[in-house]
Amino acid sequence: MSLTETEILSQPDVWDRALALTPAFRGLLAEQGERVLVVGCGTSAFMAASIAALREGADVGLTDWAYASEAPTGRGYDRVVALTRSGTTTEVLDLLATVGRSSRRSVVTAVTGSPVEALADDVVVLDLADEKSVVQTRFPTTTVLLARAALGEDVAGLPAECAAAVHRGLPFDVADVDHHVYLGRGWTTGLAHEAALKIREAAQAWSESYPALDYRHGPLAVAGPRSAVWVFGPPPAGLVDDVAVTGARVVVSDDDPLVQLVLAQRVAVALAGHRGLDPDRPRHLTRSVVLARNGATS
Repeated sequence: MSLTETEILSQPDVWDRALALTPAFRGLLAEQGERVLVVGCGTSAFMAASIAALREGADVGLTDWAYASEAPTGRGYDRVVALTRSGTTTEVLDLLATVGRSSRRSVVTAVTGSPVEALADDVVVLDLADEKSVVQTRFPTTTVLLARAALGEDVAGLPAECAAAVHRGLPFDVADVDHHVYLGRGWTTGLAHEAALKIREAAQAWSESYPALDYRHGPLAVAGPRSAVWVFGPPPAGLVDDVAVTGARVVVSDDDPLVQLVLAQRVAVALAGHRGLDPDRPRHLTRSVVLARNGATS
């Protein structure tokens, strides 16, 4: 069993233990009326998108998200929340240094004593969700779980739901699919983007992701009998039929969308195995992107 798969299977226990950290997340996300920017890179950027949508959906306050490298710094945010598993990502460190004291700087990381702490006013360390893998799985899902709990959602049953899902059969045979599409709406759009990234990272395969209602606006044209189109959350009216006409497999589930992301992680690992790849050693990737000042990866 790969290290990545072991970490995927650990998520029910990690989620259960992590819920004790909900009060710390409330301090970052649940302050009524705060203008908040949530940022990250790669996987963490997609989780930032989900958290921003969740916070606005909870009517707590204006919430934007951005890639750390593209963050709008002049909009007068009360707080910038940075998600960084390693605490060493160059673009995150640079952004927090640029923001300075103009906004409260809050960080969610998995590593104690990382460089990001020196630039933060608040730090929440999810060391119980840290990973040895390059490919992120349990750190991002645990972060979104805690955000949902902090914003008032009852997620107490999700660890048990996830425990059942990690041992369930996959929704399709990965040998039958060459083209993977993930769709979401609202906060699940970030999850869809993350699921597609897992396919690219772990299995070097063709994957796409879109807001569900936008899928008809062009991307549907490349769907076919060897496509799988997975909708996180309830599908928009008529979309399943429109996709089925192409011959693609349509995956719709009553599982919580975060649990569906865990299943999508398992698909990525299974596909890597089918393609003869090691998901623990994704091509050209490292656990953290640390840039030299000339822009090269060090």
